[in-house]
Amino acid sequence: MQAIRQGDVILQPVKLTSGKKLSHLTLAEGEVTGHSHRITRGNAELCEKDGTMYLKVLSEKVTLTHEEHKPIEIPQGNWMVRIQREYEPMGWRYVAD
Repeated sequence: MQAIRQGDVILQPVKLTSGKKLSHLTLAEGEVTGHSHRITRGNAELCEKDGTMYLKVLSEKVTLTHEEHKPIEIPQGNWMVRIQREYEPMGWRYVAD
């Protein structure tokens, strides 16, 4: 399986998921808009271990939704949830001689 992306959320296939089971299915929440990437259809579990979230899709597929993106289907399996943050420079610049 290949990685799946919706906006700044990237799901990478993994062999095993473990950790503390979470009581929600929200993968990420927007800092400014309040919108969220969340599972809205299908059967899944979300857990966290050492600051990393893992999604376990139990049904044949689940639907990942977000207000600003097209819904996508995630197939059955185990997924590591990664959040890609926008790069912001540290306030310095390169000056050529």
